Amino acid sequence: MEARVRSLEGHLNGRLAKALATQRMTETTAMNKTLLKWLTVAMLALCALPSWATGYAQTKYPIILVHGLFGFDNIGPLEYFYGIPEDLRANGAQVYVAQVAAANSTEVRGEQLLTYVKQVLAVTGASKVNLIGHSHGGPTVRYVASVAPNLVASVTSVAGPNQGAALADALNGTLPSGSVSRTVVATVVNGFASLIGLISGDNTSQNSSAALNSLSSAGMAKFNAAHPEGLPTTSCGQGPAVASNGVRYYSWSGAQPYTNALDPLDPALALTALVYNGAKNDGLVGSCSSHLGTVIRDDYGMNHLDEVNQTAGIVNWFEVDPKSLYRAQANRLKNLGL
Repeated sequence: MEARVRSLEGHLNGRLAKALATQRMTETTAMNKTLLKWLTVAMLALCALPSWATGYAQTKYPIILVHGLFGFDNIGPLEYFYGIPEDLRANGAQVYVAQVAAANSTEVRGEQLLTYVKQVLAVTGASKVNLIGHSHGGPTVRYVASVAPNLVASVTSVAGPNQGAALADALNGTLPSGSVSRTVVATVVNGFASLIGLISGDNTSQNSSAALNSLSSAGMAKFNAAHPEGLPTTSCGQGPAVASNGVRYYSWSGAQPYTNALDPLDPALALTALVYNGAKNDGLVGSCSSHLGTVIRDDYGMNHLDEVNQTAGIVNWFEVDPKSLYRAQANRLKNLGL
């Protein structure tokens, strides 16, 4: 009788243990499903966050934007890179806008930029910077990367006339060096550049004749011989992604001189585009001349001003927002650890 009782107790205990194990397994499975559900929701929420919340443009090194000929950092509320610094900062980037001579040689502008780069490094404590230059700002940032590659992580040339500009060649032909007409025009243009500098808070000397020489095909050929990093080895080709100096090089540009009838400056760019005789250009710089390092694109539906979101944001409504190109480039650099 006692043996039967013990057997029954053992049987009941076994069933109870099995039931408890099953219950625990059911609870564990339910808990895992709940946890998985919350993880999924969290991941979806993270993906839905605006790019600034995830540091989309948060590069390791500060970004310095560099203006082109007759450029400035800002004149009152009007920025040269219209709305671009704010957009980059909103997406996590540390951004500075350089002020160099509105009109001078690439070398003079380059030395001014080098001084500014050192100031940014001193303020931020960073060891390098990412340089982005538009138009004459392209050769200007190239100069700094060439003479001080230890201070530069990357160079991005936006519509930089890296092989020279046909318009500069045409003006040089019309206004020969040393001629009275060139002297008169240079005096007027220098005055205009000085005015730009004055109202933008810059007092550097201006030399439009030197700027014109720098931007000509002959001037750029001379510059390229001294600073060849990032240049394509074939006509209209790609340059090295990483040059011999260890700096990464990129470029992009537009190829549509007239983009918006509401932009008061578009007709002027449509006119200057004629000097290219049908070759792709943005109104001031030929597409092939803009090539440097990794060519992202050379045919955006943008003109030379659209590339910096000008005039005051009046750009091609049927092309990507120019600000998004700078944002994407910052993200590209971020993903490379730059």
